[in-house]
Amino acid sequence: MLRAGFIGFGRMGITHFSILNTHPLVEIVAVCDQSSTMLNMLKKYVGVDSYSDYRKMISEAGLDFVVISTPTDSHSEIIRVAMDNNLHTFSEKPFALNGAEGQNTLTHLEGKALVNQVGYVNRFNEVFMEVKRLVDARVIGEVRNFSSEMYGATVLKDSKASWRGKRNTGGGCMYEFASHCIDLVLYLLGQPDKVVGSIMQSIYSSDVEDLVSSTFVYNTGYTGTIMVNWSDESYRKPANIVTIFGTKGKIVADKHAYKIF
Repeated sequence: MLRAGFIGFGRMGITHFSILNTHPLVEIVAVCDQSSTMLNMLKKYVGVDSYSDYRKMISEAGLDFVVISTPTDSHSEIIRVAMDNNLHTFSEKPFALNGAEGQNTLTHLEGKALVNQVGYVNRFNEVFMEVKRLVDARVIGEVRNFSSEMYGATVLKDSKASWRGKRNTGGGCMYEFASHCIDLVLYLLGQPDKVVGSIMQSIYSSDVEDLVSSTFVYNTGYTGTIMVNWSDESYRKPANIVTIFGTKGKIVADKHAYKIF
């Protein structure tokens, strides 16, 4: 039985808790959050130990791993502290707010025999895994073009009062939403050689972008685009859509199904 602790218990923390709480080989024993109301509720109705200081929880709770669902700017530091205390980590994406910070954390963790997983969950979705198999098997021939899209109604007003609406704490749509699209492209098609023509626009937010589009260029001869909008009211839940065009056909897929044409 693995003993789990949660750091951050907002929307995504609760989501991960509800899933992990059903796992027969995991016991959730502690939660850390800044909300005293949430901590009191957890202690009373769920029976887990509650903390307002994640370092104290890590040192006292006898954990095997932690699930990190805090604002983006804190991810790297918490990962380093957890792994310095010999804990495995699952962190919400993105790993860091910039490449230098991410690389510094990776360097710090070199040589540790621990799992550090970032929540790019589309790689483990059965539909997208099958799409990768089909692309690798050249069922649609040689890839010529693709699009990777993500839409949702996450930000429908200026959210500058929250971490998500601040560039130095959340990073905006590029980090929160587009990172999923980018990682899915890396998983399915590999890393592009160039990124050109990026456009970032604000719809509601004043400090970050709400809409992102970019063109990816590969030296192998094909190109693709990402298109991301987290202020789209036509979507009740966030949706990822991938279209891959080949010399013999195309694949259109989301998290639930795919079609080959």
